[in-house]
Amino acid sequence: MTPWFHPAAEQEIAAALKVGEERGIGLGRELVQEIRRVSALLCDVPNMGEPLDARHRRFPLRKFPFGPIYRVDSDLLRIVAVAHRRQRPGYWRGRT
Repeated sequence: MTPWFHPAAEQEIAAALKVGEERGIGLGRELVQEIRRVSALLCDVPNMGEPLDARHRRFPLRKFPFGPIYRVDSDLLRIVAVAHRRQRPGYWRGRT
């Protein structure tokens, strides 16, 4: 399975990276590494995440208050958002 990031999810990662680096040198890079690690894990075991609806799941990151929201389409792990756990729930629902 191959991970695919929605363009808006990539923007969310870039914004979180910037904020992380402003809070501490290397923190943003750690966040990106954690997203990569979790993406690879989910490609191997896609049903690990918490179901959000009939198609989407969320998997929380360990150290950061974010979680990729994803769905499986054939051989793609489509990451539609990298959402903060406490901000604007469901904002990503219109993304395809």
